[in-house]
Amino acid sequence: LEFRRVLFRSHVGSPSWDRVRADQRFRATVGEGGDVPLDELALLLPVAIGHDPDVDLISGLTLFDEMAASIPSPTLAGVCRALFSGDDPLLGHRDDYYDPRNSFVSHVLETRRGIPISLSVIAIEVGRRVGVDIVGVGMPGHFLIGERPDDGLIPDVFADPFNGGRIMDREGCAALFAQMLGAGQRFDVRYLALTPPMAIIERMTSNLKAVYMRSGDLARLRGVMAVRSAFPGLGRSERDEFRRLMAAFN
Repeated sequence: LEFRRVLFRSHVGSPSWDRVRADQRFRATVGEGGDVPLDELALLLPVAIGHDPDVDLISGLTLFDEMAASIPSPTLAGVCRALFSGDDPLLGHRDDYYDPRNSFVSHVLETRRGIPISLSVIAIEVGRRVGVDIVGVGMPGHFLIGERPDDGLIPDVFADPFNGGRIMDREGCAALFAQMLGAGQRFDVRYLALTPPMAIIERMTSNLKAVYMRSGDLARLRGVMAVRSAFPGLGRSERDEFRRLMAAFN
């Protein structure tokens, strides 16, 4: 993965990426399967789906580098303190949670407001730059981060970027799950398994798909479903679903 990042940066070329270029890069990368450069795809996402006209990818990657340079303590707790507390913290956007821009890392970095998964992506990428192996944890209902376990797929230490980077153990995650989804919902520790970068990006597009369906923004719904069709295993189902959705307007 690190080799791919270096290779990609050496071919970035112009800092401004329009929709065609971003869409091509996004599709080619996810279409390969396996591990993906999380920071690059998260920055390209709003342009690839047609929400923003272009993105300065070099500036976005450089901003991650600058944020990492300001981390005083290279630990999970240290990264969370630096990002989610202090004078100008990144915060959970509770007032307008379903604004699609909350899923776009570049917008979140500008406004300092985001949703669990976009805040988690920032923490993961800042952590990677300072040698802290932070992983995504796709718990149903609320995305978290954790320290990569020495063995197995389930971390022992977690953090909640949406709630100030609070550090938790597995029991704390179970309590949060009950709070979010109700005590009647059965918790399974397997919900805390680490989520690889490809699955993180797919979940971000799934969130956006739900937001655009809810708002009736058909143009951007078309864009996000077109991008989702590039993910291995999603192509035909996304195309068929979009045709069904559009049938009512034909």
